[in-house]
Amino acid sequence: MTETEKVTVGALLTALALLVPAFLLHSAPRFPGSLAGGLFGIAAALLFVLLLVYSIVKRQAWVKQRTQRLVSLGGLLSFHVYAGAIGALLGIIHSGHKFQSPIGIALVIAMLTVVVTGFIGRYYLAQVGQELRFQQKELKVLRDRYDVLAAVSADLHGQNIVDPSGLPLDSLLGAIADLEFTITARDVIKATLDRWIVVHIVAAIIMYGLLTMHIWSSIYFGLRWWP
Repeated sequence: MTETEKVTVGALLTALALLVPAFLLHSAPRFPGSLAGGLFGIAAALLFVLLLVYSIVKRQAWVKQRTQRLVSLGGLLSFHVYAGAIGALLGIIHSGHKFQSPIGIALVIAMLTVVVTGFIGRYYLAQVGQELRFQQKELKVLRDRYDVLAAVSADLHGQNIVDPSGLPLDSLLGAIADLEFTITARDVIKATLDRWIVVHIVAAIIMYGLLTMHIWSSIYFGLRWWP
C-alpha cells in the first residue's frame, strides 16, 4: 500500500468509524426506503459485488492470465481496498442509522468486519512483516559484530573491547538481547494477524448471504420509491 493509498483508506475508515455510532445522535427511519437512500444502497451493493472481481482473478489462473493484459493484480487489489471502504461508507449512509432489523444489524457487523480485516491484511500485516525482516537483518549484523569482538577479546585475554560504534561488548550483548525480545514479540503478533484472512473470508461469505437476503426482502416487501 502506497502512502497516498494508506492515507486515503485511513480517512475513509475514520469517517466510517464516526458514522457507525452516530445513530445515538441521529436517526432517519424513512431514509433507507427513499429514492436517495435506495441509490446509496444500490451503489454500496454494486461495489461489494465488484469486490469479487479481485478474488476471482486471484484464484482462477486462466482469468488471471487474460485480465493481467488489461490491469495488474496490484491495481485490482487497490480497487478492492477502495471499493470495500467506500461501499461500507455508502452502506452506513443508506441505513439512515436505523439499526432495528436483525438482518440489517448483522449485515453492518459483517460489512465492518470485512473492511477492518481487509485493512489489517493490506496495510498493518504487511508493515509488521517489513519491520520484522528489517529487525532480523539488524540482529544478524549485531551478532556478527559480537562474534568478531568476542573472538578479539578472547585473544586479548578478556580485555574490554569497544565496538566501532562506541558500544562496549557487554552493551552490545544487551542490545542483541533487547532486539531478540522485540523480534519474538513481533513474531507472536504476526502469527496472530496471519489468521486475518480466515476471518476476512468467513465474514465476506456471511456478508454476501445477508446482502442477498436484504435485497430480496426489500424487493419482496416493495420498493417505496419505485413508481
